[in-house]
Amino acid sequence: MKIAVASIDQNVAAHFGHCEEFYIFEECDGKIASGKAVPNPGHKPGFLPNFLNDLGINVIISGGMGGAAVSIFNEHNIEVVIGPAGDVKEAAKKYLAGELESTGSVCHEHEHSDDCH
Repeated sequence: MKIAVASIDQNVAAHFGHCEEFYIFEECDGKIASGKAVPNPGHKPGFLPNFLNDLGINVIISGGMGGAAVSIFNEHNIEVVIGPAGDVKEAAKKYLAGELESTGSVCHEHEHSDDCH
């Protein structure tokens, strides 16, 4: 399983499309086996969900996300977890432990600042 976490300064980004990079963690036997940072190639509507799908991502974790991105992830059968904050690796560990729940915080305005709640 591959888990992507939208990140700014190794913390979960408040908005998926505005992150600096995605930390991609590979799971093995319920634990994180490896992790690497992949730079955000650019925020264009509809692009990033397909980009992450092409990387084989199974789960995306972000503080907030727009409804269009959520829909595209759903089309690719990629689980969306919205709402977490804090360290990216801790968020991935909590997900694997079953301790991370999505708040469903969907951004409804594309021009928001950093508040997606």
